[in-house]
Amino acid sequence: MADNVDKIGKFVRNIPDFPKPGIQFKDITPLLASPSGFKLALDAMMAQVPDDIGVVAGVESRGFIFGVPLAMALGVGFVPVRKPGKLPGPTYEESFDLEYGSSVLSIHQDALKPGQKVLLVDDLLASGGTLIAAANLVRRANAVPAHVSVLLELSAQGGRAQLAKAGLTSVSSVLAY
Repeated sequence: MADNVDKIGKFVRNIPDFPKPGIQFKDITPLLASPSGFKLALDAMMAQVPDDIGVVAGVESRGFIFGVPLAMALGVGFVPVRKPGKLPGPTYEESFDLEYGSSVLSIHQDALKPGQKVLLVDDLLASGGTLIAAANLVRRANAVPAHVSVLLELSAQGGRAQLAKAGLTSVSSVLAY
């Protein structure tokens, strides 16, 4: 596994001062452009998923990229967690803070079944705000945020500790910086 993690990490590049000065952006587009690198990343994420997941919820937009193939591999459905105004019909909405701003996420009110165990997927865990908001949406739909899976974790941002405070203790990442 460590060998594969090193291989996956070689596909992630740093972009300094994006989206603002002082931010070291982790760019995954080279990983996505490589079929073998992308497969290694998905396999590494899949290896850390608990067995009893009933559905995958991916956070817009890069959570879709990883969430859909994970849902297919698990043989379960996929639920998009989107920015407001992107989903038709009744939705739940949740506001949250980001490292450099604030945002809102939404989910269809009928997207999940009560008690259903949900795998939350995104590309990055930094401060944890986005994934906590997604978990809150899952809970509002009476489902259970059972596990959080991300490709990258920025450990210095303290996101894992924030997730734990929000009751999200089953968390996995492939690459930690």
